[in-house]
Amino acid sequence: MVVFPKAKINLGLNITGKRPDGYHDIETVFYPVNLCDALEIISCRDGEEKDILTLTGHELPGNIEDNIVLRAAEIIRKRYPVPWLRIHLHKSIPAGAGLGGGSSDAAFMLMAINRTFSLSICANELKTFAAALGSDSPFFIDCQPEFASGRGEILKPVNLFLKGLYIVLVNPGILISTREAYDNCIPATPERSLKDLIYRPVSEWKNLITNDFEKTIFLRNPAIKSLKQELYDNGALYSSMSGSGSTVYGIFHEKPAIPGRLRENVIFEGGL
Repeated sequence: MVVFPKAKINLGLNITGKRPDGYHDIETVFYPVNLCDALEIISCRDGEEKDILTLTGHELPGNIEDNIVLRAAEIIRKRYPVPWLRIHLHKSIPAGAGLGGGSSDAAFMLMAINRTFSLSICANELKTFAAALGSDSPFFIDCQPEFASGRGEILKPVNLFLKGLYIVLVNPGILISTREAYDNCIPATPERSLKDLIYRPVSEWKNLITNDFEKTIFLRNPAIKSLKQELYDNGALYSSMSGSGSTVYGIFHEKPAIPGRLRENVIFEGGL
């Protein structure tokens, strides 16, 4: 079976508090975009007694044995009869980019195993498995626009459709550590909830909807801040860093003419 794990962007991100378990409470809106990895699974041959993973595309940090898709296979195998697997993962979503690539790979791995082996696992149980792998991983089970709170695992669908608008994702190739980004943030309660602001016209978001990570990430990485300004300079209705970065996106009325210097950093563009 071949599946295509999607990326997501964050429409706003407020860090509202630090939890006793060391995590942070947030509020954000996850929105899927059509930048995808490719993930294929087949059963191992007779005599192979472990999962075998191969990778192509963007390089990933760390050891291949620690990849999140292997962990997803392990977590579901503890409850259900799943054979050893041959897995191929092609990475089009960069690591450390704020696009949820690893979390999406894990969620789509769970769903692929469920369908391939007819396990009949319900969506809620899949989300429980996913939450053990990554705070934003449960979002990718339904992969629809959702308001997220808690660590990002408490999800509520939002009636938000941006069809007809155009998105450009730019990434300067800077790997951002999510853990370090949280360590440097200062939690605060927003004056107005994102649940209300998100329904304002996109053309008003620039002055209403913010990503709290930008305050510190932009200071340390002015190149990322510059990309956001360039998207506005080229006609974006709204531009923001996604998650803890380093990807910045711009939402446009229609496909823009992107100049050469900015185009060098484009990793995806298309309709929403």
